[in-house]
Amino acid sequence: MTQLTLSSKFQVVIPKAIREAMQLTPGMPMQVLQFGDRIEFIPVRPVQESRGLCRGMDTHFERDDDR
Repeated sequence: MTQLTLSSKFQVVIPKAIREAMQLTPGMPMQVLQFGDRIEFIPVRPVQESRGLCRGMDTHFERDDDR
C-alpha cells in the first residue's frame, strides 16, 4: 500500500505507478466518494470508451405475455 500526504491546500499527488497503470492524464475529471472512513477517486471516462462493450452479447430473451 502506498502512503501519500495531504498538502496544506488539501491536494494529493497520485503515485506515478498508479497514474500509468490506470492511464490517468492531467485535467481528467474524477468522481470522489466517501465510504465511512475511506475516500475513493474514480476516473470519469468518456462515453465513447464504452463503445462496443456489449458486442457479441446475446440480448435475446423470452418475455412473459403482457396482461
